[in-house]
Amino acid sequence: MRAARIETVAEVRDAQLCARGAAARPGVGRRIGRAMGLIAAAFLMHFATTQDPAQAQTPKLEFASLPHDMTPLPAIGGAQPVPAWRTFCARHPIECHVDRREAKTVPLTPRIWELINRVNREVNDAITPMTDMEQWGVVDSWDFPKTGYGDCEDYQLLKRRLLADAGLPRRAMRMTVVLDERNEGHAVLKIMTDRGPFILDNVTDMVLPWDETPYVYIKREGHDSSAWVSLGGAAASPSTVAATR
Repeated sequence: MRAARIETVAEVRDAQLCARGAAARPGVGRRIGRAMGLIAAAFLMHFATTQDPAQAQTPKLEFASLPHDMTPLPAIGGAQPVPAWRTFCARHPIECHVDRREAKTVPLTPRIWELINRVNREVNDAITPMTDMEQWGVVDSWDFPKTGYGDCEDYQLLKRRLLADAGLPRRAMRMTVVLDERNEGHAVLKIMTDRGPFILDNVTDMVLPWDETPYVYIKREGHDSSAWVSLGGAAASPSTVAATR
């Protein structure tokens, strides 16, 4: 019953997925519309150079300290995607197609861990938060942040595109809807690895195990088809959440 109730609450808030972190990241948006392909190419070229991961400026979980056995985050049934997702898929069908020949999990290595962290960090830095109502005059719109502005789902869609361009299987990277600490809808990117699910977020540059985030997990894209699945309102334990703050 709890899962059904939370699912209903989430559906009410589907049209309110947020522009997170506006106060934390003020400033003029970096225009990336005409150069999104160039950004992807430049990023991948930059990553291809031999750089010591220790040179990264943003704190992150060290690879050696990552958990090996994370709490599972299983699907427990079907769910409806947010309406704006359907519109996004009509514009970008390749982004919503599930290729079952791809792997469902990413083998986590130090180099892939560094790639994931750098994409998360650099996209967060490159985009200026702005609500869909402010930018487009609609309550909810999912798309790539081509203007240099966007809200939570736009950040995550760009991260997934960059990581897929770098060779990670799109099937292992699923858009996910959660409720945040304010009980508001929010979108994150879940990457399923051989150590468990990790979360990329525009609220923080830290890539965290799902059960170390302060969210209630509502639903995500499926791994086996374009249908979405329910996560039943799964949440981290209070002690785990408190330890991450």
